[in-house]
Amino acid sequence: MNDLDFVQGCCSGNKQSWDEFLKRYRLLIYKYIHSVLNSKGFSANQDFIEDIFQELFSALIQDDYKKLRSFKAINGCSLASWLRKVTINLTLDYLRRLKSTVSLDAEVGEGVALKDLLTDNSISIPDLLNYEEMLNSLNDCIEKLSKQEKYLIELNINQGIKLEVLKDFLKLSRGAIDMQKARFIEKLQECFKGKGFKLDL
Repeated sequence: MNDLDFVQGCCSGNKQSWDEFLKRYRLLIYKYIHSVLNSKGFSANQDFIEDIFQELFSALIQDDYKKLRSFKAINGCSLASWLRKVTINLTLDYLRRLKSTVSLDAEVGEGVALKDLLTDNSISIPDLLNYEEMLNSLNDCIEKLSKQEKYLIELNINQGIKLEVLKDFLKLSRGAIDMQKARFIEKLQECFKGKGFKLDL
């Protein structure tokens, strides 16, 4: 199967094609991200690499795979070469956005960092411990979900990919994907309630 046919399979939401895509190109994409980070003087921070990989994946499938469909294999360009270009551009964009943010460690006065000024001293220790307990409980509840449900949470809630896009990617009807989301939210709410907390989603 040539690259164009392979991309068409991915754009049709074929799960087997996507599994093959990740098998073939995941490490290559990570390598490209890593090399750009190194060339720009950034340490190969695993969080950066993972964030950029997730952004790339989201960009490829958003708007009915608009970005991925733009691959045309012009002049014999392989999918690997095209992904290299897309990954490099997206990584550079990510770094530009990162650079434009103000560092919380930047000093705004004699030995005073911005993060110190932004610290809310009104939060009590019990409140902070309660918040940490809530987060730990939520993580425990998420771990009890199925692999498919956790995957849906990652794509829809964490990555912000719309259900309308995900239904094609996961080869499900809109009704089925809405039902899956409603089920995992109900499971999380019940689990969270059992731990003494209320979860609003």
